[in-house]
Amino acid sequence: MAEGTGGVAVAGAPDVPDVEGRLERARGLLRRMEDRSEQVRARPTPGEDGRLLPVTGVLAGLLPGGGLRRGSTVSVASGPADGSLLFGLLAEASAAGAWAGVVGRPDLGVVAAVEAGVRPERLALVPEPGTYLVAVTVALLDGLDLVVVAGAERAGVRAADRQRLAARARQRGAVLVAMGSWPGADVQLRCAGVHWEGPEAGAGRLRSRRVEVRVSGRGTGAPGRSAELLLPGPDGAVAPAPGRAAPQPDLRPGLRPVAAVAG
Repeated sequence: MAEGTGGVAVAGAPDVPDVEGRLERARGLLRRMEDRSEQVRARPTPGEDGRLLPVTGVLAGLLPGGGLRRGSTVSVASGPADGSLLFGLLAEASAAGAWAGVVGRPDLGVVAAVEAGVRPERLALVPEPGTYLVAVTVALLDGLDLVVVAGAERAGVRAADRQRLAARARQRGAVLVAMGSWPGADVQLRCAGVHWEGPEAGAGRLRSRRVEVRVSGRGTGAPGRSAELLLPGPDGAVAPAPGRAAPQPDLRPGLRPVAAVAG
């Protein structure tokens, strides 16, 4: 077990490749995170019944009930901006007191997560669970509010394993977020139309990434929901996408604006 950037708890791969060693590290990770708080961990309650974990406002309008329903499974399709979308799902919940874990994502950018608003002291990372991805995820679902699992296809997770994890999330009142394909997910999120904004006339810095986030799944209630967001916005967090400005002609010396040419 190691302390990562900004106080993130990180469980590394054990030297002995046995399932008990992996599980013990996961359980130790849970104990360590719980010991950080001097008082009993309070469940965040954005609604009166506490059945939802909060998300940032621009995502709330896309999700059923305006948040992440406890006991549900949410999938985030692989592709550009999937990491920023994940941070958007984690940020508000962790700020409200939820504890989150990420399993099987060794390339997770902790600095980017913090810039997006994720509280590192409430984030546990198990970047390399090996072939015991399912067992480690089950252990984290027993003690955390929200657990992200990545690399399921690479680890050979079967349909029965997916059902087992979804059932565990329901039993424990946790939210399971699957990165990549996850048949049967209650809510499915996908990024489309991704492009960066910032440079003008071929020069300048990238400031934000405009993305169309599309939502589907049996738990959404209304098919075809979508919204244009900045993932990330200029400050690193999720932000609403402003209306597109009309394209400006390139007026550098020697070039004529196309719109001015008739015929």
